[in-house]
Amino acid sequence: MKIFSGIQPSGVVHIGNYLGAMKNWAKIQTPDNECIYCVVDYHAITVDYPKDEMPRRIIDCAKDIIAAGVDPEKSTIFLQSDIKEHTELAWLLNTITNMGELNRMTQYKEKAEKHAFRQGEKVGLFDYPVLMAADILIYKAEGVPVGEDQVQHVELTRDLARRFNSKFGETFPEPKPLLTEAKRVMSLSGEGKMSKSEGPNTYIALTDDAETIRKKISSATTDDGKTAEISPATMNLIGLMGEFGGKDIANQYLEQRKAGTIKYSEFKPALTEAIIKELEPFQKKRAEISDDDIKRIFKQGVEKLQPLASQTIKEVKEKMGLKI
Repeated sequence: MKIFSGIQPSGVVHIGNYLGAMKNWAKIQTPDNECIYCVVDYHAITVDYPKDEMPRRIIDCAKDIIAAGVDPEKSTIFLQSDIKEHTELAWLLNTITNMGELNRMTQYKEKAEKHAFRQGEKVGLFDYPVLMAADILIYKAEGVPVGEDQVQHVELTRDLARRFNSKFGETFPEPKPLLTEAKRVMSLSGEGKMSKSEGPNTYIALTDDAETIRKKISSATTDDGKTAEISPATMNLIGLMGEFGGKDIANQYLEQRKAGTIKYSEFKPALTEAIIKELEPFQKKRAEISDDDIKRIFKQGVEKLQPLASQTIKEVKEKMGLKI
């Protein structure tokens, strides 16, 4: 299967990104899969961002991808803006996309609500699902590893592929969402999805040192351990134990919580050490990757993918009657 996925270079990468995307990217690198992974910098500029920090963010994001286990010898890694056909295909797909479809996008509504009061709603923020569709379809990908919050965007991509094929002739496969096993990771505050915008104490960065992780888990929100209803914040931490410490250990703590016997003074340190243990090799590997390594990997990615992107655009324009 040909697989495509991307991640935004929006600053610090946290364990929600790691569990929801990067860890799974490494897992599906098999001889049967052709994996293409992208640092989607054009998506990162749909909201206000610090211009001077973006080059550093792009490099660091690629380092995170590789340190998480994605092997540049097995997968293709590249920078979105290095291949202009992404935006060209997005414009062509815009001509068959309905406004109502984009208005229904849940993530657009969430992001617009969060950012609009500061900067006004941007066309790029509204339209970025079409660019995401172009990212996928330009390489005729068949599978897209995503978390549950991105399934709606993959469904739009499938709709656009089907619509284009019906209108202009068979061109694109209809890509399937490949759901990650990890559930949506919540903020350590217990409110909403884990996000950098909510403050450093609400997320665990992949680059946090052991002492920082201990402090953050120690102050993470839980319920009182006694009520019949288990709070989402507590379930989130037990879920993290399942990801970092193993399902069996997580189930033991879940049963303790159901029985009202859980001791958070024991559970939180156990979760902390499980996270630290998994992040240690990641941090060690990341420190060994140079900026020049990333630039070389990006260059190799473009050299491999540019002919594919160019061929797809040529085919699309011919079928749309834009070649004379």
